[in-house]
Amino acid sequence: MRDLYITRSGTLKRKDNSLELITESDKWHIPINEIDSIHILSDIVINSDFLEFMNKNKILIHFYNYYGAYSGSFIPPTEYPSGVVLVAQVEHYKSLSSRLYIAKEMVLSSIHNMRKVLYRYNIKTDEFNNIESRIKNKINNINDLMLSEANARKLYYSKFNLIINNNTFIFQARNRQPPTDPINALISYGNALLYNTCLSQIYKTQLDPRISYLHEPFERRNSLSLDIADIFKPLIVDKTIFNLINRKMLKEDDFERESDYCFLSKNGRRKFIQYYDERLRETIKHKSLKRNVSYKHLIKLECYKLINYFIEGKAYKGFKSYW
Repeated sequence: MRDLYITRSGTLKRKDNSLELITESDKWHIPINEIDSIHILSDIVINSDFLEFMNKNKILIHFYNYYGAYSGSFIPPTEYPSGVVLVAQVEHYKSLSSRLYIAKEMVLSSIHNMRKVLYRYNIKTDEFNNIESRIKNKINNINDLMLSEANARKLYYSKFNLIINNNTFIFQARNRQPPTDPINALISYGNALLYNTCLSQIYKTQLDPRISYLHEPFERRNSLSLDIADIFKPLIVDKTIFNLINRKMLKEDDFERESDYCFLSKNGRRKFIQYYDERLRETIKHKSLKRNVSYKHLIKLECYKLINYFIEGKAYKGFKSYW
């Protein structure tokens, strides 16, 4: 099963029991049983018959706007929703101690994975020690935890120019809404893809993506995907960015600018998607399972760890890279 990324304009429709993408220059036949989820990053015409077919096959569709920012998702109803999991998920959100425990694990895992990325480039990481110690021993509310997470990520971003080995791209600081330079455009684009990859994996479990622990549920409709994505951003999105830039696969003309807005061109998006998807499908030897699993599957396993904590009381430990 693979994600389908559509970067060409045209019509996407049902063709018998499969899909067909029709553009000005070509047609593609896409077997439905090979599709995990669909990301639409261009102008695509669809109809109600196509959506009903997606609904029947439980395939999520994620939509992005002209600039590559996330617009929304088509999410089929869960076939077998679990009331037990939903109630437990809500109860653990309403319990400050439990919510804080989960959120701290997510932040500490994220910081650990930032350290691992920097370590691979021989960059000092001792500066994270005070932040981690404060999280473990002093923080007792979500707002302070979010602030510590933001400080850790700011420190992490300050090291990017030590990693980037390409004079074409200089990273000053993180900015969003809109991103104003190529590095920020890459981070925003990669994060948007990862949020929806996480949403697709959450959908395969019995978790409700609207109930989150680090981010407030009202911050975005499917805010649990933001929680889980934070753990994997350094390992998936940032490593993709460094590989593309340091191998000089991205050029200045892979970006476009409008006023203060910098974003990937269509060709730049195709390059990013190719390597992002390869990263998702890359496998590592899982310590507990004793077999190779993909980064994409690690996200799904993270969801199951939360369920095991909610239902069986097994301690939740966020994923920490061990290689």
